[in-house]
Amino acid sequence: MQSFSRPAPPPPPRLLVLEFWGLGDLALGVPFLQAAAKRSDVTLVARSQWAPLIDRFCPGVALVPFNAPWTAFSGKYRLLAWPWRELRALLRNLRARRFAAGVSARCDPRDHLLLRLAGADRRIGFPRAGSAVLLTATLAGGRMLHRAQAWQQIARHLGWESPPAAGARLHPVGTDAPVVLHSGAGRPTRLWPLERLAELALRLRRAGRTVRVLCDSGQLGEWRRLGEGGAEAPADVGALLDALQSAARFIGNDSGPGHVAALCGVPTFTIFGPQLPSLFAPVHPQAAWIGGAPCPHKPCFDSCRFAEPHCIRHLTSEEVWSRIEPWLAASAR
Repeated sequence: MQSFSRPAPPPPPRLLVLEFWGLGDLALGVPFLQAAAKRSDVTLVARSQWAPLIDRFCPGVALVPFNAPWTAFSGKYRLLAWPWRELRALLRNLRARRFAAGVSARCDPRDHLLLRLAGADRRIGFPRAGSAVLLTATLAGGRMLHRAQAWQQIARHLGWESPPAAGARLHPVGTDAPVVLHSGAGRPTRLWPLERLAELALRLRRAGRTVRVLCDSGQLGEWRRLGEGGAEAPADVGALLDALQSAARFIGNDSGPGHVAALCGVPTFTIFGPQLPSLFAPVHPQAAWIGGAPCPHKPCFDSCRFAEPHCIRHLTSEEVWSRIEPWLAASAR
């Protein structure tokens, strides 16, 4: 009797995903990447230092490292200083992979041009400044969508169920797990004064909480001056992940570590300044925040028209504690 072998199933379609910006931006895209990896052969172009996050949460996603010069906070348009050789090599690499589709959740014409130059057959994104001509499918909402909602909209356009929200605790923690207090941020305009964070640490300890202080490396000396000799500056994203996964709660500025904490299933409290919580609050069922003082220029996207960002610098310890205290009680239930 003649037997017939079944033909091999076709390979999954190749999907190109662009996320050139910060750690928090990438953390908000992880649920999309996880959903995409179940359906596609996914290549992500992002900064090389975020590799530990991808390795831990999206092991099926191939990371192509590239530090896009247009994401710099200063000098981004000094075109002669751009890494043109690396950019050409990136485009050769991407074109050779022959992507069925390419996506970006940012309304950034530079992303859309790169999708076009990479040769993706379908190019899906949120147009701005005439970039619709570079896309094959345009989505609505743009800059006023929460980044997680932007990824969900892309998923729906591709015919998937919306990616699940973050919030599932990866590892159980004991009753003595610390409240992690993180004082860093990508830009000075997002920093609540360290003196007030030190007051907050003292209040937490008086309330019977164990506190673990994490910070950016440049803040260690100031923390020691304030009496927090145990403050730590994680050496890399892997060390940050290890610290956050063992936390009971997270309190910090509007920054990447807060989004990573939410991704690890840790309830978060965020102190906002120039940015709007409706656009960038961490995604967790027990996430809470305090918005900065009103300002007609919000959202400022990391710049300030005044001598100092009064929206966050004028928040008092009492105002912040009055919001944290009930959040701690509620998130303990």
